[in-house]
Amino acid sequence: MSVTPSAPSRAAEILSRPVSLNGLTVPNRIVMAPMTREFSPGGIPGDDVVSYYARRAAAGVGLIVTEGTYVGHPSAGLSDSIPRFHGEEQLAGWAKVAAEVHAAGGTIVPQLWHIGMVREQGQPPFADAPAVGPSGLRIGADEPTGRAMTQDDLDDVIDAFAEAAAAAERIGFDGIELHGAHGYLLDQFLWAGTNRRTDSYGGDPVARTKFAAEIVAAVREKVSAGFPILFRYSQWKQDAYQARLAETPQELEAILAPLAAAGVDAFHASTRRYWEPEFDGSDLNLAGWTKKLTGRPVVTVGSVGLDGDFFSAFRGEGSSTRGIDDLLDALERDEYDLVAVGRALLQDPLWARKVLDGRTGELQAYEASALKTLR
Repeated sequence: MSVTPSAPSRAAEILSRPVSLNGLTVPNRIVMAPMTREFSPGGIPGDDVVSYYARRAAAGVGLIVTEGTYVGHPSAGLSDSIPRFHGEEQLAGWAKVAAEVHAAGGTIVPQLWHIGMVREQGQPPFADAPAVGPSGLRIGADEPTGRAMTQDDLDDVIDAFAEAAAAAERIGFDGIELHGAHGYLLDQFLWAGTNRRTDSYGGDPVARTKFAAEIVAAVREKVSAGFPILFRYSQWKQDAYQARLAETPQELEAILAPLAAAGVDAFHASTRRYWEPEFDGSDLNLAGWTKKLTGRPVVTVGSVGLDGDFFSAFRGEGSSTRGIDDLLDALERDEYDLVAVGRALLQDPLWARKVLDGRTGELQAYEASALKTLR
């Protein structure tokens, strides 16, 4: 899709509007999407990570959602180079990130993460920790390869998320995002394919939402009333791109309503291509349906500014630029409120500034080599 001559000024007008997420005012509609970067040895974000985020805030990104960062539970992760959101040195590093983003004029929330059954026994940062999940099942497996979580396990993870959220507010972040997407722990509870429990945490869609809703409620209790809670979710999973939490809007509402009631202030609806309709008979994408069903502010995401989805990047493929007129149309119709940009911002830290200044002719095609550096 080409960018029409009128698009540059129109993009600036539509994307420059501020938006409120509970007590936070985001200065514009551009969000940096969370993207895993393994540049934090020992789970500690260093000066290069500080610069990486501050550079994008200075170039006009209104809200930064950090890469996924592990909560304080031994089974939460699988790498010692992915940042953690617990521990004195780790939190000191994150405090520097938040301070520099604010100095550059941006706002920032950490994405709090537990990978659940994506973990394999023996992986760092805590090699002795078992893989745990709702039923001990990896995606696509019929037999357990890990441990089904006990009530004590559930309580420990809930506490870990709540403590991380409290730490985020204490060290100067503007809110938090809970990672409930892509086949990780919270999503493993939401999806029938990995949640085979017969207790109150399994069964119908509302029951499968109970664990995530309890995390949201615990976070809400630990932070101030105006501190925003974002919740990222998806239909697709790792290694199961066609998986779906909900086949109909009614099923989706059954999942989202308990999360909203528990205290979610905004949803982040993750799709591979934002321009694809979610359900038959409507042009609304997943973010559009999320706002229609919950009334909460919503972030859309999925190959913004590019013509190929991000899985191609992991195969070493690039993507050409793609116009955003359809995105602007939907924002004008208030189908959703913010737009998260991923690979285009990895490729070009100045992406937001170029779009807001009408310099769309300077936008760069994505090269897969951008994954390998922290520019």
